Amino acid sequence: MRVLLVEDDEMIGLSLREALTRQGWSVDWVKDGVLAQSALADGDYACVLLDLGLPQRDGVEVLRRARAAGETTPVLVLTARDGLDDRVDGLDLGADDYLVKPYELRELLARMRAVIRRRDGAAQSLIGEEGALQLDLGTREVLVRGVRSQLSAREFALLHALMERSGAILSREQLENRIYGWGEEVSSNAVDVLIHGMRRKLGPDTIRNVRGLGWRVVAPPP
Repeated sequence: MRVLLVEDDEMIGLSLREALTRQGWSVDWVKDGVLAQSALADGDYACVLLDLGLPQRDGVEVLRRARAAGETTPVLVLTARDGLDDRVDGLDLGADDYLVKPYELRELLARMRAVIRRRDGAAQSLIGEEGALQLDLGTREVLVRGVRSQLSAREFALLHALMERSGAILSREQLENRIYGWGEEVSSNAVDVLIHGMRRKLGPDTIRNVRGLGWRVVAPPP
């Protein structure tokens, strides 16, 4: 899945981008608040990792403007500001969670999964219809009638994009925006290749093409 990282510290940003990429995330990284505002308005992200002490426009203002504009993307604040007032202010302005530096990568990943689950309306790591088609956000596995199959990072991102908007048709551009980050080379048939491979795992009729519009998920009967 695609995440927006907003961090002005070069060393922290590089190490976090590399760590998240190894975990299968596509990471867009910006280093100031103005660029963060622009990226958030234009991108389609699973979540945002937002530092508060930013040049140009601080993270609190970025968050305030985003929520005022109706932006609902989950925001996880990552900051060295550990005072109670800072945490309360961030949460009251619309942050979904707050993690103080330094932090362990495992905890960060767990909190990212948690804010995405809440956005999807799922209290547990499984989304979808029990006994039919479910996606496990914790293990990145798909369950078809209870049988688990492992997905690649891009397969997982594509299926999650389709399942979080159950029944909706997503275009090629929408799916590419959810799967690939800035600077990643995307071939013209990349989505088709992914879907072809996933149909072998999910069944040929689970991801259906709507000619001229895109694709949607149709869960197999229980």
